[in-house]
Amino acid sequence: MDLSTTYLGLRLPHPFMPGASPMVDDLDLVRRLEDAGAAAIVMHSLFEEQIRREQIANYMATEMHGESFAEAIYYFPRPEGFALGPEEYLEHVVRIKAAVAVPVIASLNGTTLGGWLGYAGAIQQAGADAIELNVYQVPSDADASAADIEDRTLAMVVELKRSVGIPVAVKLSPFYTSLPHFARRLDEAGVDGLVLFNRFYQPDIDPENLELERRLYLSSPAELPLRLQWLALLSGRIRASLAVSGGVHGARDAVKAVMAGADAVQIVSALLKAGPDALARLRRELAEWMIEHEYASLAQMRGSMNRLSCPDAEAYERANYMLMLQGWNRD
Repeated sequence: MDLSTTYLGLRLPHPFMPGASPMVDDLDLVRRLEDAGAAAIVMHSLFEEQIRREQIANYMATEMHGESFAEAIYYFPRPEGFALGPEEYLEHVVRIKAAVAVPVIASLNGTTLGGWLGYAGAIQQAGADAIELNVYQVPSDADASAADIEDRTLAMVVELKRSVGIPVAVKLSPFYTSLPHFARRLDEAGVDGLVLFNRFYQPDIDPENLELERRLYLSSPAELPLRLQWLALLSGRIRASLAVSGGVHGARDAVKAVMAGADAVQIVSALLKAGPDALARLRRELAEWMIEHEYASLAQMRGSMNRLSCPDAEAYERANYMLMLQGWNRD
């Protein structure tokens, strides 16, 4: 049974890999993930705010005098709020590369065009095989148009691609006015892959204490259909690889994602719940499902239910919305 796939130009034995999460902070856990069969290791994000804070601190220490503009550094999150600072992150890339034989995909998370993107070169020198750019953003500025946000992200991608020679993936949210158009622009700019999608972590409200609460909710298979829809609509229409992130908890979920067009399947919540062995289970169950349904390879299955191949292609568009509403039955 041939489960092999190609993601970001990397030839992988199968599509399953841990997505960006704190799991990779523990080197023993990273080794366990590889032992369980991880096709690649995706590191958690190094944030723009961390890099900019360190850059300002270094500038103040070497170029400025006294307490001039010392308050500037307090606009950024404190270092103890992160597991790894910028230099520690680079060191950890080196450690992970030395510990495992599979590709290592580092992650940068930011929203503005600036010198912090130059850190990608250092990440490449540390040994990363690819970089995932996470552009998580809550557009709260009413003066910023959708075009402004897309243009800024595109400029970041162009700068990042210019500064490194390794593949670059962009992790997107589903909340763009025209995701296919934006995906095509990113594709034309040379992006090597798109990851669908970011999971937004909105704050909750404590009405008794009048406070905002941060709560982490793990994903569930209920989140998968949104990703399936956009995988299917983009598959075959752009050159870049496609990865699914969020909502895959079982082999059948992975089958759906691959049929919709996914080249890679990133897993986080299922691993946090069940541990690294969930990767081995998913790989085994995927192979069993393919044998039962007479698929010889993952390539044969990939994209077979995308927008271009699906016999009921309109189900991915407005027709599905209308028929679902008209077909609801109380019983």
